[in-house]
Amino acid sequence: METKGGFYITQIKQLQDRIFERLLLENGIEISGGQGRILFVLWKTDHMTISEISGKTSLARNTVSIVVDGMVHKGIVERRINPANRRQTIISLTEYAKSLQEQYEQVSQRMNTLFYEGFSEEEQRQFEQYLARILDTLTKNLRVKK
Repeated sequence: METKGGFYITQIKQLQDRIFERLLLENGIEISGGQGRILFVLWKTDHMTISEISGKTSLARNTVSIVVDGMVHKGIVERRINPANRRQTIISLTEYAKSLQEQYEQVSQRMNTLFYEGFSEEEQRQFEQYLARILDTLTKNLRVKK
């Protein structure tokens, strides 16, 4: 049996990124998808290291570092040395980033509505369970390969 799930997931991800960035721009929010993922994590728990952000976003540490550099330059986040461990750098939200949260969440909600258009609540629940299983399998596989 030929399976196309991975192919569909890749196409959905690409389209979702393009649509989401367009919606953000329409709402005056000029951040990329990677920046949004980092902001989403920091809005839940501010003051994190690059490694912690990497773990929460599934982005590689070097990718997080590069994206954070751009965010620092735009005034979205700031870097500070951890006073408890001077070898660590802590990434924190700026007031500007905090001001974007409500609007960003409204755009996210619009995207979720678009994602599940035409799905019943039961179909949505089942779909999310399947996605969670795939994510769990891939996460376990990544840990085993290290």
